[in-house]
Amino acid sequence: MSTTRPYSPGDRGPEPSGASGASAPVPSSGVTEASGAASASAPASASGEGGGRQARRLAFEDATGVVPLARDFTREALYAWGWLPSATADQRAAAEDVLLVVSELVTNACLHAEGPDELLITCEKKVIRLEVSDRGTGQPMPRTPHRAGRPGGHGMFIVQRLCLDWGVVRTPGVAGKRVWAELGAPA
Repeated sequence: MSTTRPYSPGDRGPEPSGASGASAPVPSSGVTEASGAASASAPASASGEGGGRQARRLAFEDATGVVPLARDFTREALYAWGWLPSATADQRAAAEDVLLVVSELVTNACLHAEGPDELLITCEKKVIRLEVSDRGTGQPMPRTPHRAGRPGGHGMFIVQRLCLDWGVVRTPGVAGKRVWAELGAPA
């Protein structure tokens, strides 16, 4: 179902410079960069279904309560892009899945990587991509074997089950990583 490829299936892989298209900066058109813990806003069409790429970026520098901050920021993006309010149970479940995955990625950065640096959310052609960057050296992966009745170790299992795909991008010579996950809108 999901893998830990360093780039998503639609990407062509690493650029010759060693940087991946998955971690390339978002074009500045329609995107306001955030500094500190303030949220970034971007002009968005009424729906995330329109062919253009829409993006929002949140920097966590000196922020506290980063998991609820990330969820609120993501919820605002979902409203702006037409994923919320939901008209059907499937649409509501898709939006809740996005919020759960962002919570898991940010929580993992807190628990295993000294906290997140940034959250980037992009929406293009009915796919939401979440990217959480941190300075950690570890490699996220679902715990094997998964033990459903035991506490802990469920974060990446949840990400794997809910997402179309996910992976980790590292830039040579730069500390840390970017963990990304992609989720689709309901049909």
